[in-house]
Amino acid sequence: MQTRRDFIQQSLLTGGALLVSGATGMAVSIPGKNYREKDISAFSKRLKPMGRILALEGYYVWGCSPIVAPDGKFHVFFSRWNAEKGMGGWINSSEIAHAVANEAAGPYREIETILAPRGEGFWDGTTCHNPHIQLVDSTYCLFYIGNSNRKTNTKRIGLATAKSLNGPWIRPDKPLLEAGAEGAWDDHCTSNPSFLKHSNGQYWLYYKGWNNEEYVNPVDPAIRGNRKYGLAMAEKLEGPYVRYAENPIIDYSALGNNRQLEDGNVFRENGKYYMLARDMGRFDHEVGIILESDDGIRWSEPKISYFGVSRYLDQPEAPKHLRKYGRFERPQVLIQNGKPTHLFVTTQGGKYMTSTPFVFEIEADVRK
Repeated sequence: MQTRRDFIQQSLLTGGALLVSGATGMAVSIPGKNYREKDISAFSKRLKPMGRILALEGYYVWGCSPIVAPDGKFHVFFSRWNAEKGMGGWINSSEIAHAVANEAAGPYREIETILAPRGEGFWDGTTCHNPHIQLVDSTYCLFYIGNSNRKTNTKRIGLATAKSLNGPWIRPDKPLLEAGAEGAWDDHCTSNPSFLKHSNGQYWLYYKGWNNEEYVNPVDPAIRGNRKYGLAMAEKLEGPYVRYAENPIIDYSALGNNRQLEDGNVFRENGKYYMLARDMGRFDHEVGIILESDDGIRWSEPKISYFGVSRYLDQPEAPKHLRKYGRFERPQVLIQNGKPTHLFVTTQGGKYMTSTPFVFEIEADVRK
């Protein structure tokens, strides 16, 4: 496994300069990419790359969410689908699987499907995707998205529960959060959940959404719709979840050029709230971003949370069938004893040139 010293030496040898300020106030991270030092977060400097996991022959693997069991073993819940369907298979045939390891970086074994599309008549009949695992009130909660027509306009958030990480999982007959009313900012879908139990006892569900008008008549045909983030709150875990009155809580659309974000993952550290997300134009489409908040509602301007894949490992040139090659998506933070210890992301490529998760260790915050 690559050590921190090995990583630094490799970065220098391959021309991937470390984060140092120059006279212009710029910081170079990788060849051809210049970022201002003030835009680079302290969080990014705490990341120690550990490597890819779950390279499964015959599958694309995506959206890997981790949790540690009482016995100290690492459990991950992830999306996968038949590689013959290509990257687009997530929308029409994804399933959610479970695996176990003794270490965060694996190897992961005991791989099994736990949620698969249920077929016609079910809200998650044609895909089960993007899991987010939490232990809430002594119940394991697996938040995920499904659809019923192989399209984005039926994407909804659901919640499966179990008393053990090994199941059995009780699946919902209805989504946890439906799309917004016609004409609302989120009337197209609810997607990519992140959850926390607030200190006031409420249950907070963060979610991505966009509206039908922006999807049907996009300002950027390559990226249909403008993704924003909302918050819904409940007095009980099972809901009902009521939308925050001032949604969306994060909206970059007014900045122009169809700037947006997705894959938000919210966690707490040292009394503050943080959201990790995939950047979609604030800096570029390669880096991740991190936002900070005192209350979980009003968020700071973003900073860079991690860089593109080439900053951390060498890989071959992008094959023609992988158009998202070179970036990390779906950040999910592993919390242990109230502290973030590992970051799980997903990226295209790997042994079978499909996609796999990638793990970082998060070093302790020395600013405390």
